[in-house]
Amino acid sequence: MIGYVTLGTRDLARASRFYEALLAEIGARVVMRNERMTMFGSGRGQPMLAVCTPFDGKQAGAGNGAMVALTAGSQDAVRKLHAKALELGATDEGAPGPRGAGFFGYFRDPDGNKLAAYFMG
Repeated sequence: MIGYVTLGTRDLARASRFYEALLAEIGARVVMRNERMTMFGSGRGQPMLAVCTPFDGKQAGAGNGAMVALTAGSQDAVRKLHAKALELGATDEGAPGPRGAGFFGYFRDPDGNKLAAYFMG
């Protein structure tokens, strides 16, 4: 259902480095890059994530109540992805652990965008 998600950034080079290293942990790579955007994906027909400078030229800001969830293949993969995010400069928004029917870890990227690493099962 989701084709791609974009996250605004105030520093495209920094955000691109952050996500290139982070998303490599779950098999994604850069699939498109230009002066305003870097897009990551893991294969044809799979959802993608992009970081970009806002089209309107105004400063990017983290959406209040918005969150992107990155699927991980196991509880251990959630732990690794969360740890990698923190290593790359993210801030902790909730250590990995069980929540509801899944296993989640939350963090904010260097621009303040909230993400979750999760595994259901």
